[in-house]
Amino acid sequence: MIKIFCLTSGRTGTKYLSYLFKNNIENCISKHEPPPNMFGKSIYWYQNGDKDKIKELFKIKLEKINNYNVNLYVETNHSFLKSFSDVAIEFFPDMKLVHAIRDPLKVAKSNFNRYEQLRKIRYPLNYRGDDGKKYIKWTLTGNEEIYKFLNFNNKTIYQISDEDKIYQYFILEWIETEKRAIDFLNKYNKHNDCYILDVPKDLNNAKKVKDMFNFFNLKMKRREITFKGNKNKGKKKTIVTEHEKNLFNETISKLPKSYLKIFKDKPYVDFKWGNIFSKY
Repeated sequence: MIKIFCLTSGRTGTKYLSYLFKNNIENCISKHEPPPNMFGKSIYWYQNGDKDKIKELFKIKLEKINNYNVNLYVETNHSFLKSFSDVAIEFFPDMKLVHAIRDPLKVAKSNFNRYEQLRKIRYPLNYRGDDGKKYIKWTLTGNEEIYKFLNFNNKTIYQISDEDKIYQYFILEWIETEKRAIDFLNKYNKHNDCYILDVPKDLNNAKKVKDMFNFFNLKMKRREITFKGNKNKGKKKTIVTEHEKNLFNETISKLPKSYLKIFKDKPYVDFKWGNIFSKY
């Protein structure tokens, strides 16, 4: 059985991506956020280095995957890099990967809009870490090293009310996630097993989707791509303001070059928005 996981941040079309595999590939199980979804406490454990706790939870997922009688298992979500990537590759060293990348300003704005939307309807967003603090289920903890450079002072996003600061929180999360993606590919020598998607453009491009399927040697159900499936759309359009562009530049300017050097290379320099890192 081929196993495919995603290297990606939130708000990058991963729900729709799961439908592209499900609707087009023979003998395939494709899931977006199957239980256990490895958000929440798993992210906290990753930051604290509690790999054994993550592994115990992952074993439930492992049993489910191994019980599927299919040729292909696909899981598309952003908890992979936030919590269980190093555990998953222990059990699936031959895994394949999709690196889905979206403009960081739009990712941050989309995350911001979704967070504000869910807070307004009092959706159950949080969990308590072992330190007693409240954390948001799908975000990084705020205790990661990258947050120290903007003086977050170990505040979780749950504790922040300033909208500018929340937007910057999600910018830093995107950078940290992309850094983890490249670190993962380098550490496990997985560049040749990874297909890169420019989101959202490539998700609607039949030629690109077919190329991805061919890259993984997958057999399609029919000749033409079926483009249908649910999208995890927010209520607000993702429109980045000039103020938010300035916040992005302010955020980037305070980070050490070690966090930014990956963006001077492929695949980032090939994206339409790739030049936003050029002056740093």
